[in-house]
Amino acid sequence: MCLMNTPTAPFTRAIALIVGTVSVGFVVTQLDVTIVNIALANISTDLHASVAGLQWIVDAYALAFAVLMLSAGVLGDRLGARRMYAAGIVIFALASLACGLAFDDVMLVAARAVQGIGAAAMLPNSLALLNQACGHDPKLRARAVGLWTAAGAISIAAGPVVGGLLIAGFGWRSIFLVNLPLCAAGLFATFAWVPGPNAKPAQASAQPSAQASQPAVPPRSIDLPGQSLAVVTLTAFTGAVIEWRPLGLSHPLVAGGFVLALIAAIAFVTIESRVAAPMLPLSLFRKRTFSAAVLFGICVNLTYYGMVFVLSLYLQRVRGYTPLQAGLAFLPLTGGFLVSNVLSGWVVGHYGARVPMICGALIAALGYGLLHLVGATTPLIGLLLPFLLIPSGMGLAVPAMTTAVLASVEKQRAGTASAVLNTARQAGGAVGVAAFGALVSGAGAAHIVFGMQAATAISAGLLLTALALACLVHPQPHAQEPDDRKKPPLRPVHGAGRG
Repeated sequence: MCLMNTPTAPFTRAIALIVGTVSVGFVVTQLDVTIVNIALANISTDLHASVAGLQWIVDAYALAFAVLMLSAGVLGDRLGARRMYAAGIVIFALASLACGLAFDDVMLVAARAVQGIGAAAMLPNSLALLNQACGHDPKLRARAVGLWTAAGAISIAAGPVVGGLLIAGFGWRSIFLVNLPLCAAGLFATFAWVPGPNAKPAQASAQPSAQASQPAVPPRSIDLPGQSLAVVTLTAFTGAVIEWRPLGLSHPLVAGGFVLALIAAIAFVTIESRVAAPMLPLSLFRKRTFSAAVLFGICVNLTYYGMVFVLSLYLQRVRGYTPLQAGLAFLPLTGGFLVSNVLSGWVVGHYGARVPMICGALIAALGYGLLHLVGATTPLIGLLLPFLLIPSGMGLAVPAMTTAVLASVEKQRAGTASAVLNTARQAGGAVGVAAFGALVSGAGAAHIVFGMQAATAISAGLLLTALALACLVHPQPHAQEPDDRKKPPLRPVHGAGRG
């Protein structure tokens, strides 16, 4: 049956309530990505945290978020998406309370890691709940996901300003405590408006879907060896990068961290290539478009997360801005995503994913290049153009990148592909904070400026690398790239049938 003849299902009040409910989880997880950067200077003064300590405060959240997201999705399949989403809200709320009551930077780092666990439980399962609510209707789901994505984009844009206002009025602890009423509202709405696992979807399809006629697929088991090795690999590598500058490369903790990360990474790839249900299906990377888009996402997040960390220190320690002034200065950097995200959908629809990815990477690289010229006494107006170009380029490229990933795989693997992309992006962001933070870890404004200029040069280079990767993406808007294994082999390929 042709899908074009299927009537578009109505966007009912029940679906709207579910979209609003799961958007609460997305808002708080994204809010904590940007809002904490505005508080770094105050946290450093109050808790006597070094730059390395501040890096851990940011990265503890990003690392836990990244490495647990795939397994959290599997748990949602086994235990129920609503149950896992609600558990994530509770964990996030309790961790936010601990962050607000932290008496030193070690406690704050630990609480931030638990926040990341809650975020990992919420994000993939919020999308699963949306899919269930829409009865797997692709057009209805696209509209629901669009609203969900917009809520996250608005929270990222509002984060610095909201953080500045809260810190000015109530101190840095309030940026964590504000999560408590948000989580309480989200938890109430989850049990009030989101149907349980045995309930019918909020929008029942008028015609039997293809999925309804297929036998139920047993839920995947959790890949504990792969999950454990992923945690060790990312934590050891990020920790070694963070401590490299203060301790030195020859220090046993730093050198040992790099060696441990390398060994764990090799073991991870070996195990994932052999287990029946891997956490990270390596077969996805046989597709050129998928591999290029995931690497593109790592470059984008590494540069942006790292630069936001550096710019937070620059604005407050070099220019002497208050948290509120810094938040307002960040507004063009975060707000620029809103317009370019909307434009990206139109461009992808007309020209495919490759064009906006190339153009977006070029625009962002130009923004980083202009930011490289900024010094300690550069007028604020000198920051405006790069602060607009960077998010404009990224906002144009990121939705196209996501479209490329989803279009490159079979429909039944779209959820896994999306989870892999988001995991890789979060991991890239954590590495960016570690690497760029190390460049500004010295004392004094001059060192921060020098480190920022080095970070901008690296960022421009990585975005040009991303541009080259975008050239490998399939040019057609919605065409699925064939799996390399389906092409006639020129020679015998051993083990090609492994999934």
